[in-house]
Amino acid sequence: MGKTNSSKVNWLDLKEYCINQRELEVITARSFDDTVHDTAAKFGLSVRAVYAISSSVKARAARRGHAPEHDMIATAPDGFQVKGVSTYYNANGQPTGQWVKTVGDKERQHEIMLQAIEETHKNYKPFKPSPKVKHTDKDLLSLITITDFHLGMYAWEAETGDDWDVNISKRVFLNAISDMIEAAPKAYTGFLCQLGDFLHFDGITAVTPMSGHILDADTRYSKLVGLTIEIMTQAVHMMLKKFGKVVIVQAEGNHDMSGSIWLRKHIKYVFKDDKRVEVIDNEFPYYAYLHGEILLGFHHGHKKRMAQLPKLFSSEPRFRKLWGKATQTYIHTGHMHHERVVEDMGAIVEQNPTLSTRDSYSTAGGWVSARGAKVITYHNKLGEVHRTTVRPR
Repeated sequence: MGKTNSSKVNWLDLKEYCINQRELEVITARSFDDTVHDTAAKFGLSVRAVYAISSSVKARAARRGHAPEHDMIATAPDGFQVKGVSTYYNANGQPTGQWVKTVGDKERQHEIMLQAIEETHKNYKPFKPSPKVKHTDKDLLSLITITDFHLGMYAWEAETGDDWDVNISKRVFLNAISDMIEAAPKAYTGFLCQLGDFLHFDGITAVTPMSGHILDADTRYSKLVGLTIEIMTQAVHMMLKKFGKVVIVQAEGNHDMSGSIWLRKHIKYVFKDDKRVEVIDNEFPYYAYLHGEILLGFHHGHKKRMAQLPKLFSSEPRFRKLWGKATQTYIHTGHMHHERVVEDMGAIVEQNPTLSTRDSYSTAGGWVSARGAKVITYHNKLGEVHRTTVRPR
């Protein structure tokens, strides 16, 4: 079969944009001037599959700014994609310059973050299994909820009414965890629900991930990562001393969309050898857990309002079976920093308070709420049987 020349496409240059072995094999073959039919026969693929793989790699390269056949030669940095290209031509029709507009490539940034997490794991060893706890009540689950903690935020008492920095927040967090553990009945299941916005900012620059609003930050992000890992693992160890099993949700918030991922992955890794620890690990910003006949649902509150959550949990395919098995449903949310309860479709939706103080933005807006965190105990048939609210100290 004769050779064909794919006009203006240098397949060799596209190899760096391949993301798996199959793509690399196909693009390498085409770089040797193999025809589509030759390439398909070599790897046992259909011609359509070769075209699809080739088009996928070309499109990925174009998103990074590499498409010489369209005079696009300025590539965007890894983690970004091209939003638009303006090319300047001379009188002879030759390109003389380009203005490349870029935007964050969320999929690639997610891949980069997961790679960084894998590298981080090399510096940590999984914890050894913890000793079992005796005399716990298997009918009970004690839910410890922390939401909108905003670790890394800076607040000045003269401006906001209270001071807040990493040292104060570390003390407040560990004291609250200790107080809630002590107040809870000796349930078999302890549930640590970090309901989002545990971190005040989500990267090197202290801005909100979605809107880019500048935030008051107390520390560098690398120090914030280390402190987060330290106090969150300490909280899990504290709970393992009282409860027979510890279940963990690290929910996505609007301030820490990436941070919630690496924190969840890290906690899962360091406790992977402890069968008493279960981490709910999913990329969906809604979470559910069935305790006997009691369904517990969780969402930070940045995607859906309280009144919308019962419908979501009852209709979402991932949760539909759990909803059908439950005789009672309790859904927990945060985001708004104050307490509120609504009931709809037989579900109780509870908006949880925060232990954190206000920042300058919320103070200027006149928003006021009581600070606190709750531990609520659920019986596997009766539902809620106990609750305690703790205050920051």
